[in-house]
Amino acid sequence: MSSVFLFDALKMHLKARGMTYAAVAKALGLSESTVKRIFATRNCTLARLESICELAQVEIADLARGMPRESRLMTQLRRDQEEKLVSEPELLVVAISALQQLRVDEIVEIFDIDKERCVRLLIQLERIGLLELHENNRIRLRVARTFAWIPDGPIMRFVKSQAADFFHHAFDAPGELMRMISVRVSAESRVALLRQVEQLVREYAEQHSADARLSVASRPPVALLVAVRRWEPEFFRTLRRPAP
Repeated sequence: MSSVFLFDALKMHLKARGMTYAAVAKALGLSESTVKRIFATRNCTLARLESICELAQVEIADLARGMPRESRLMTQLRRDQEEKLVSEPELLVVAISALQQLRVDEIVEIFDIDKERCVRLLIQLERIGLLELHENNRIRLRVARTFAWIPDGPIMRFVKSQAADFFHHAFDAPGELMRMISVRVSAESRVALLRQVEQLVREYAEQHSADARLSVASRPPVALLVAVRRWEPEFFRTLRRPAP
């Protein structure tokens, strides 16, 4: 396999995972210009190539199979699959842990799930198509950068049911923030602002991938809740004059 094909395929795998050159550079402790040079010259050490493949969730041997397409990666579960996750707490815990790029030994260390049970749950998730379980229980995700839960589906309804627990917090510790603003903007401005919000979400996802190489103890779970809708409090609505 030529180095041209290999690096072009790797570039497409990174893109499918939503990994930018900047994210790769941050994860590997390199400058972005160095990463760009690697792909421009299609040349680097085998160890560095393996490190980049690890970030892209792909084996070097798999690059020979061709460039990935977003359509080959999962962008959303079916409703019945989400219902299965919600109905089985252990399965949901392992699914979220896998999406957070935790290894099997890290999952069983954190949660009261033994290794044999964890592997069985991962096999269930493999059948769903969320991931692949490789030799020595290595997990490879099969989700695209556009992966999202079904709007108002079983998972998002479960998330909403946890709202009281999420918001019962001061949000005043380092690295925490809560802001609520009420504005009036045009439809065009709302679309433009949403693009910026989506970029913020992508940056969190990229940082998540970049930090996956760090120890699990140094990257505690962080939840980012983003919700935008046309809305005003109920008591505002009750004071509105009836429409003519």
